[in-house]
Amino acid sequence: MVSSTALLREDLTTRAAYISDASIYRRMPAAVAEPRSVEEIRELLALAREKGWPVVSRGGGTSVAGNAIGDGLVIDTSRHFNRILSIDPETATAVIEPGVICDQLRDAAAEHGLTYGPDPSTHSRCTIGGMVANNACGSHSVAWGTSAENLVAVTVMLADGREVELKAGGSSEQALTEALTGIRDNHRAMLRTELGQFPRQVSGYGLHYLLEENGFDVAKAFAGTEGTCGVITRMTVQLVRKPAQTALAVLSFDDSFDAASAAPALRVRDVATIEGMGGDLLDALRMRPGQEDAGQELPEGGGWLYCEVGGETLEAAEARAHEIRGIVDAAGKVTVRNAVVVTDPAEVRALWRIREASAGIVTRLPDGGEAWPGWEDSAVPPEHLGDYLRDLYALLADLDLRGIPFGHFGEGCVHIRISFDFATESGVEVYRTFIDRAAKLVHRYGGSVSGEHGDGRARSALLSTIYSPEALQAFREFKRVFDPDGLFNPGVVVDPEPIDQGIRPGPGARKFDLTPVHAFSHDGGSVAGALNRCVGVGACRSDVGAMCPSFVATKDEVHSTRGRMRSLAEMLRGENLKDGWKSKETLEALDLCLSCKACATECPVNVDMATYKSEFLHHHYGEGLRSFVGRNRRPMAHAVMGWLPVLARLMNLVPGVPTLANAAMSVKPLQKTVMKLGGVETQRDMITFADKPLASWFRKRAKAAGDDLRPGEDPQGRPSVVLWPDSWTNFMSDGPGKAAVEVLEAMGYRVLMPMGDVCCGMTWHSTGQLDALKREVARTLGVMEPLLEAGYPVVGLEPSCTVMLQDEITELLPGDPRAKTLSERTVTLGKFVADHLDAGGQWPFGTLEVEGHSAEAVCQVHCHQKSMLGYDPELKVLDKLGVDVDVVGGGCCGLAGNFGFEPGHLEVSRTLGERELFPKIRAAADGTLILADGFSCRTQISQGTEAEGLTLAEVLRSALSTGT
Repeated sequence: MVSSTALLREDLTTRAAYISDASIYRRMPAAVAEPRSVEEIRELLALAREKGWPVVSRGGGTSVAGNAIGDGLVIDTSRHFNRILSIDPETATAVIEPGVICDQLRDAAAEHGLTYGPDPSTHSRCTIGGMVANNACGSHSVAWGTSAENLVAVTVMLADGREVELKAGGSSEQALTEALTGIRDNHRAMLRTELGQFPRQVSGYGLHYLLEENGFDVAKAFAGTEGTCGVITRMTVQLVRKPAQTALAVLSFDDSFDAASAAPALRVRDVATIEGMGGDLLDALRMRPGQEDAGQELPEGGGWLYCEVGGETLEAAEARAHEIRGIVDAAGKVTVRNAVVVTDPAEVRALWRIREASAGIVTRLPDGGEAWPGWEDSAVPPEHLGDYLRDLYALLADLDLRGIPFGHFGEGCVHIRISFDFATESGVEVYRTFIDRAAKLVHRYGGSVSGEHGDGRARSALLSTIYSPEALQAFREFKRVFDPDGLFNPGVVVDPEPIDQGIRPGPGARKFDLTPVHAFSHDGGSVAGALNRCVGVGACRSDVGAMCPSFVATKDEVHSTRGRMRSLAEMLRGENLKDGWKSKETLEALDLCLSCKACATECPVNVDMATYKSEFLHHHYGEGLRSFVGRNRRPMAHAVMGWLPVLARLMNLVPGVPTLANAAMSVKPLQKTVMKLGGVETQRDMITFADKPLASWFRKRAKAAGDDLRPGEDPQGRPSVVLWPDSWTNFMSDGPGKAAVEVLEAMGYRVLMPMGDVCCGMTWHSTGQLDALKREVARTLGVMEPLLEAGYPVVGLEPSCTVMLQDEITELLPGDPRAKTLSERTVTLGKFVADHLDAGGQWPFGTLEVEGHSAEAVCQVHCHQKSMLGYDPELKVLDKLGVDVDVVGGGCCGLAGNFGFEPGHLEVSRTLGERELFPKIRAAADGTLILADGFSCRTQISQGTEAEGLTLAEVLRSALSTGT
C-alpha cells in the first residue's frame, strides 16, 4: 500500500500551477495528488477528512466555470488514472477510468467503427471524467446527445471511502436507492415541469432522470454534479456507430442572429452538427500572427452554420449536404447568403479548426482588447436563440460591453467571451450587473445559465433566478444523500459562492510593476497583459501538434504552458509567490520549457513562453559577470552556451586553435572534465568546431576569384543576395554554408556576406541575457548597415537565427529602423529558392534518385521554423527535386539549443527524441535522406541515432550534379 502522504504535492510550484482552470477564478489548493488506483483515492479522501480539506476532482482542467479548483485537496486523475479497461463492440460500450482523454477513447473505439459521441472543442485534452462531471456535449450532440445521455453506469467513491455503482434502475446500495426514490417522489411534479425541458438545460442537477419515464437512471442524474457528490472511479459509457461517410455544408448569413434563427430548422435526419459563429470571430482570428488570410474557405457573410451530414456513401452524404440550404429556404425565416459543401478531409479539418479554436480566439477581441468567460455558456430552447441573441447584444450595448458569439446554435447554446474590466472595482460592479440582468434575460426565454460547462463558481449563485425554491431544495437533498458533510467541491451548485469571489484577473492581481526588456508590442508593452492571454483552455496539454513538448514528456501540469503561465501570473500577484522576478518556484516551473515557440502559434491566443522565459531569466539572474556569482547565480551553462558565439570568435583569432580543441576533446576523460566544469551535461558529446570560420573561407575564395564583396553593382550583372553566417554555420558546421554559396551562385546570384562578425543573439535570448543580446544585435546592425542600405535580401540557413532576425529583434530594438529592415529582408533558403522558382528564375538542379527511384527523406523541421516560419516553401523545393518527404510531426527534436545540454534535462530531451524522430530514422530504408536544417536537430540526431542529418542547402548542391 502506498501512503497517501507520498502522493501529495504540497510545494508552491505545483500548487500555483493548479490555482485556476479555464475560468476567471483562482483558488490556491492546499495540496495536489495524482492517484494511480482506487485504493490511493481512498487514502487521499481519508487524509482530506483528517486535515479538514475540501476535495475537488480534476481532469484536464479545461472547466470554464471554475468547477475544477479549490482551496483544499485537488485530486488529478488525468496523469495516471486513465486506462481504457475494455471496449465491447457488440454492446457498443467502453469501461474506462475517469482520466481517459476524449480523443484517446475515440481513437480506441475507431478500431471497431465506433466513437464516443460527446466531443467538446477541447476533445484533444479534456477527460471523460470531467466531461461527465460537467455534462459536456460538443458539436455532435444534435445527433449523439450529452455526456449524461451517453453514460451507462458510473462507480463513485463517497467521502467515507466506500464505492457505489449507479445505473438505470438505482444503485448498488439499497439505502442510497431509497433516498433517491424519496427525492423523486417528493418532487415529481417539479421535476417534470422545470427540468429536462430542452436539450442543453444543464444548470443544476439532472434530477429529471430519476423519473420513472426516464428509467430512474441514477447514473445519468449523477452526471453534471461537477464533483460535488463524490469521486468518479470508473464509468461505462455508450459508444455510437460512426457514419460511413460525411460531408460538411457551411451556410453563410448576414449576421449571427440570422444564423441562430435558421438553426432550428436543421434539426433533421442525417444532420449531426449545427454549429454557429459570427463574423467578429474571424476578425479576431485574423489579428493573430500569420492568420491574416484565415477563413478564406468560408462563404462570404457575417454569420455561419457548420452542418455535418452523414451517409452510407460519400455521394449520398454530399447530396444530402447540398439539400441543407433548401431546408433553411423552405422554412422561410431568414435568407441564406451562400453555401459551400466540402468533402476533402484537409479542407474539412481547416474549417473545423476555426470553430474549435473559438474558445481561445475570442479571448482577444479584434481590436486586441481582452474578453473573458463568465457568461460564456447560456442556452435557450433553439427556437428562441435568434431573439435571445439580439436581446443579449442589446444588454451588452447598454453596459458598453463587447463580445463574440459562437456555439451550438442547433441546440440553443451560445458561447461568448465579453470585455469585462476585472482590473477595477467599478468594472467588477459592471460584471455583477450584467450577470444579474443576463440571468433574468435567459430565464425569460425559458433557458439555462449553463448549456454544457456546468454552473461552477460562475453561475451557481444564479440558480435561484432560473429555478423555484423547490428545485433548489431538491438539489440540496440530492447533494446531502451523497455528501452529507459537504466534503466535495463546496461552493458549487448548492450553497454557492458569490460570482465575484476570487476573480483571478481582478483588482489586486498585480503587486509588482514590472518593466520588460521586450516591447510586448501585441500587449500594450505590458507583461501582465501578455500573461492575461492564457485563459486556460489547455491546448498545451494536447498530444496533437508541437505544443507543449515538456508536457508531452512529463504529463505534469507544472510543465505545461498553462502551468507556467499560472506561475508567472502568481509571481506578478505577489500573494503566494512573494519574490517577484526572484521567485524560485517560477524558475522551477520554467526550467523544462524548451523555448521551442510552438505555443506562439499553436496556442489559440499565441502565448509566447520562449519570450516570457527569456524575460524572466533576465530579471531573475541579472546581467554581466555579477550574475554568475553569489547565492542567486546563473548556471555555468549560461556562460558556456550563452556566450558560445563570442567564445568561438575568440578561439578563431589564432589559426589552428579550433583543430587543437577538437583533438583535445576527442579524449573522453578530458572532454567530460571540461563539460563538467562548464556546467554542461556530461552524458552528452561535446560539439566540434570547423577548422576555420565559413566567413574566412568565403573571403579567401572571393579574393582568389577576384570578386568584389562590397555593396554595389556586380560586374557580371547578377543580382546580389546576402548569406547570413550564423554562429553555428560559421564556427561549427560550415558544410551547409559552403553548399548554400554554391547553390545560390548556380542559380545566378552574386553571394555576399557581412564584412564583419555578426550574430542574431539567439544564445543570449534563450539564456535570458538580454542586455548583452541588445548590445550584440546593435553591433551587428552596424555591420549590416551598408548591405541593408543596398536593399539586398538576406538568406538565413539556421532556422532559430532566422526567427530571431524576423521576429525577436524588432521586439528588443523596437526603435531601431535597421532592425525592422533586417526583419523584413530576411528569408529562409527554402523560401528564397521557392520564390526564385515561382519567378521563373534559372533552375540548375536535376532530380534526385536512389537506384532509379525518387529519393525518400525523413525530415525534422526545426521547432522555430515550424512555429514561426512554416515549411511549405521547402517542401515545394524538395518536391521539385523529386524527394518524397516524410515530415516528423512531433515538433521539437528535444535538444533545443542549450536546453538539451543543461544538467537535469537529458531525460526529457531523449524522451522527446524517442517520441517520433528517432523511431522514424531507425525505421527508414537504406538510402533515405535525413533532413534537418537546424544545428540542434542534427546534433540530436547524431547523438540519438547512427544517422547524420543533411540540410536543404546540401541536398540542393547534390542536385546540381544532376542538373542540365
